[in-house]
Amino acid sequence: MEQRDRDRRNAAGVAAAGGPGGAADPAAALRRIDEWPVDSAAAAVVAAGGATTVHGPADAVFELASVTKLLTAVGVLLAVEEGALDLDAPAGPAGSTVRHLLAHASGLAFDEDRVRAAPGERRIYSSAGYEVLAGLVARETGIDFAEYLAEGVFAPLKMTGTVLRGPAGHGARSTVADLARFAAELQRPTLLDATTMREATTVQYPGLDGLLPGYGMQRPNDWGLGFELRGGKNPHWTGSRNSPQTFGHFGQSGTLLWVDPVAGCACVALTDRAFGDWATARWPALSDAIVSGGGAEAGEAGEGGADV
Repeated sequence: MEQRDRDRRNAAGVAAAGGPGGAADPAAALRRIDEWPVDSAAAAVVAAGGATTVHGPADAVFELASVTKLLTAVGVLLAVEEGALDLDAPAGPAGSTVRHLLAHASGLAFDEDRVRAAPGERRIYSSAGYEVLAGLVARETGIDFAEYLAEGVFAPLKMTGTVLRGPAGHGARSTVADLARFAAELQRPTLLDATTMREATTVQYPGLDGLLPGYGMQRPNDWGLGFELRGGKNPHWTGSRNSPQTFGHFGQSGTLLWVDPVAGCACVALTDRAFGDWATARWPALSDAIVSGGGAEAGEAGEGGADV
């Protein structure tokens, strides 16, 4: 744990001015991660105006698992805006479109090409669908998808510690500093048109039921274009104080990213421990502390937490 203590003391923020929205004392809320049963963790709160507070090793690299899908979704939407793809063009199983694949409504199984339902019939969470999307972008642009993401998303956002070196649904690695920049982009888009982001964070194919990995059947299991939407889901990995408009994703590697437009803030948390029972209570508690303002309920003040 000595290394982790040094990491906390050397925590670095992402350059911005002022204090994040949502949490009155984001540093206090973020100190909750010090009590998590993990060897390494880093987290950030990002205000809608861009001010960022980071706690933990800001530049440590973590496996993102399914948080990768947020990066991939933005890459696909960028290809749509550039005219390489059309959201309603055929893609994947018969009757499916790019929109279906992004919204986990194509009918494809989780990790294989097997079709389990007709498009638009059920919300079947599918990493396989994101492989189809990555292949489609590569084919239509003539650029390898990992390179497309690097040039179109990571470079302009100065996400220098982020790389896709595996499947488009779960193969990226990144840092909390980079994902804080990405979260700021989601709140105030510069790569995508604001209307595209609004559509991406609006329910696609409303009313579809489906399994939310780790949290069971959700009725409905709302999803946007790559972004999971909190809605009225219960149980959920965000907090009870997060608004229904909250969107984001979590990963089985012990990672999460959410944006709450009502609270006016976003959260990123990265760990080196796989998602499990340890996270189901601690993640919502962190989220609630951030949205409610941190302070005493977030734990005793301690070392670490750079607000810059």
